[in-house]
Amino acid sequence: MRLISFLSAVLVFGTAAAQTITSPDQHLTIAFQTVTPATASPGQSLTGLPPSPQGQLVYRVTFHGKELVESSALRLELRDQPALGTAVRIVNVSTSSIDETYRLPHGKTSTARDHCQALRLDLEETAPPARKFIVEARAYNDAVAFRYVIPAQPGLSEYVLTREATEFRIAKDPITYALVLPNYRSMYESEFLKLPASAFSNQGGVKSSSLIGLPLLMEVPGVAWAAITEADMRGNAAMYLENPSGSWAGHYFESRLAPQVEDPAVAVRSTLPHNSPWRIILVGTEPGRLIESTVITNLNPPPAISDISWIHPGKASWDWWNGSQGRDGKPAFTTETMKYYVDFSAHSGFPYMLVDAGWSSLDNITRINGRVDVPELVNYAAPKNVRIWIWLHYRGVVKQMEEAFAIYEKWGVAGMKIDFIERDDQAGIDFYYKVAECAARHHLMVDFHGSTKPTGMERTWPNVMGYEAVLGMEQSKAGARDNPDSHVTLPFTRMLTGLMDYTPGGFENATKADFVPRGLAPMVMGTRAHHLAMYAVYDAPVQMVADSPAAYRDQPSFEFIRSVPASWDESKVLAGLPGEFIVMSRRHGNEWFLGAMTNWTQREVEIPLSFLPSGSFTAEIYADAADSATSPKNISIRKQGVDRAKTLKLSMAPGGGYAARLAPAKP
Repeated sequence: MRLISFLSAVLVFGTAAAQTITSPDQHLTIAFQTVTPATASPGQSLTGLPPSPQGQLVYRVTFHGKELVESSALRLELRDQPALGTAVRIVNVSTSSIDETYRLPHGKTSTARDHCQALRLDLEETAPPARKFIVEARAYNDAVAFRYVIPAQPGLSEYVLTREATEFRIAKDPITYALVLPNYRSMYESEFLKLPASAFSNQGGVKSSSLIGLPLLMEVPGVAWAAITEADMRGNAAMYLENPSGSWAGHYFESRLAPQVEDPAVAVRSTLPHNSPWRIILVGTEPGRLIESTVITNLNPPPAISDISWIHPGKASWDWWNGSQGRDGKPAFTTETMKYYVDFSAHSGFPYMLVDAGWSSLDNITRINGRVDVPELVNYAAPKNVRIWIWLHYRGVVKQMEEAFAIYEKWGVAGMKIDFIERDDQAGIDFYYKVAECAARHHLMVDFHGSTKPTGMERTWPNVMGYEAVLGMEQSKAGARDNPDSHVTLPFTRMLTGLMDYTPGGFENATKADFVPRGLAPMVMGTRAHHLAMYAVYDAPVQMVADSPAAYRDQPSFEFIRSVPASWDESKVLAGLPGEFIVMSRRHGNEWFLGAMTNWTQREVEIPLSFLPSGSFTAEIYADAADSATSPKNISIRKQGVDRAKTLKLSMAPGGGYAARLAPAKP
């Protein structure tokens, strides 16, 4: 269903009055106006902006009547031209409302609602060449968003953006959970650091700066939880953030776009008209509300694929993480070993098996290297109702995309895990879209690794089933970075942007004191229940089951992994704080699954089951045992009757967890 109603269209000449839209629930407001240095709000610095009759375009955001974002500048710096947005007037304003529901074939919900108030500002410079541009904005109950639109016009023959200087002036010095990255060529695989925003401008008492990847989660005390991210990236470069103040009192951020690898002086080069990505500020009274939001997919175009009958979420066995252990427990990257994993998938009811790196060369992704014969494996798996995913290197895909994807379709491959992309400049973003489109023509699903963060393109291209861009369980093979503190931060940070291929399933559970990193049969920190809960917490439509088949043999707790879905009809965050703990419930059909994890702090949480519909349910519970703090593989499994009037008491050991399957009781 789609409803768009135009509420007003007003011509506004020579005025600096604020143009405002408010969310449907009336709690969240975004306003735009032009200001001069003389009319700037108290405390706002417009240093470096030229005075003008109409002035600088700014926006501000309030939540429940409290200021969340102070007046913040909007401007674009174009090559060989003055900045656009510093001396403008609003010449036309129109508002509208959107109320649309749409289907998602996989992810945290099967039905999403796009419900907002919308605003369009037509702007013109106050001096020749009087260039024009548009700002489109939307106010949702859980977010505000805006983007720049540059129309074709006499004053601009080509759009060459050198810098976007969008400001995010947070009303207080917020506590941030920030992904600090070394440069624009990373894989987003690092911790989210809990620091005040001012820490990123003045380290060691001197002016300094840090490059921050999205999303950026913030707690603005007494106002809201908020996060900055982006959506609908086609034709653009990824946005990063920097605190440019250099001051111990500075607590604002400014956008930084990934520069073109081939021409670092340019961020975006395009013909006109051109749309920037949507700049999004997610907002909620609690951090869990941000996880539930569908704003990022709302702001992407509808599906470009008419027939999605071949796109299926599901779990996959995987050889790489555990060291390609074969039937004898020894590592062997061979066709016979991969058949062992196919047999494991078939026995477990998993629809997929993933063959990782090594079956082809990095540069030639159509030539089988002799160790693993992919067509033979596909033919072996087909009668067992298992389909094969294959690993590819970015370098080979760039060289052979059309040729290789056609061959994989002929072989009968289900999908591709494309790794080591390591770029999200304009050409890098273009690569993601080219892969999605080409793969769709050949009925291939895609999982991006060594990648940028998601931005909602899975709505447009539903064959995109995952992104890595996370400090995942693979880190356990090398060090201690993958741990319960990180596990309970990721849902509130990285997972805000969407699909997250963390690759769970480690069954060699260890305490912090006993953990030793190793490549073969790796250990994982956290209890068995903690790692089961990841399957109900982390969003991954193709969810890995990463340990060796032998690790799950004769383990009663493996039944939860067998039964838990990889995609959901509904998701709710019941409790939690980033870095502390999380409790989530998710619905698939008429069953609910509960997942809870804590950091290294032992914790008891009482969870009302009011999210359940009426009727009686049987809860199959996988909880920490009495001795899980010292013997983390031990787990308590039990069944009990529950209904929506009851409360579950979750007792979690240090690094512990809780997982449950709640099914309607049989008559």
